[in-house]
Amino acid sequence: MPGQNRIRAYLGLGGNLDDPRQSMATALQAIDADARTNVVVVSSIYRTPPWGKTDQPDFLNCAAEISTQRSPRDLLDLCLETERSLKRVRRERWGPRIVDLDVLIYGNVDINESGLIIPHPRMTDRAFVMVPLAEIAPQIIVSGIAVRERASALDTAGIAMLETTKDWWRA
Repeated sequence: MPGQNRIRAYLGLGGNLDDPRQSMATALQAIDADARTNVVVVSSIYRTPPWGKTDQPDFLNCAAEISTQRSPRDLLDLCLETERSLKRVRRERWGPRIVDLDVLIYGNVDINESGLIIPHPRMTDRAFVMVPLAEIAPQIIVSGIAVRERASALDTAGIAMLETTKDWWRA
């Protein structure tokens, strides 16, 4: 869409079933293939302990900066459709999953609608979100505090950066 403004947004991705690295890569490729959205930069992959429901395998997580012409709701719909295409099944809150895509930040807007809250409501409490996000967007301000500061204040025990290149998701 020529002439339409592009918004910088950030996504959180994760998974712990089957091959989460491949699922996240496929999801990022699908987002990047969308005519109105492209992936700008992706963090390293982090192995993270489960959160909320702890009797499950470790997760792999990453964060991505995207540029989009989609509205916040349309971006959420793209993420949910991408999850469905990868056979994501929602069985239990915080339970195991093939892939999970969350819209963390959308420009400088705050949204509180049914089914859509931006910035993501619990992101600042979760090291598995904030550590990868701090890698690619340390200066972004969320609720008055820089992502880097928020990440450094969280318990990061058990989180390990895996050896990856910045284009790991393209391979």
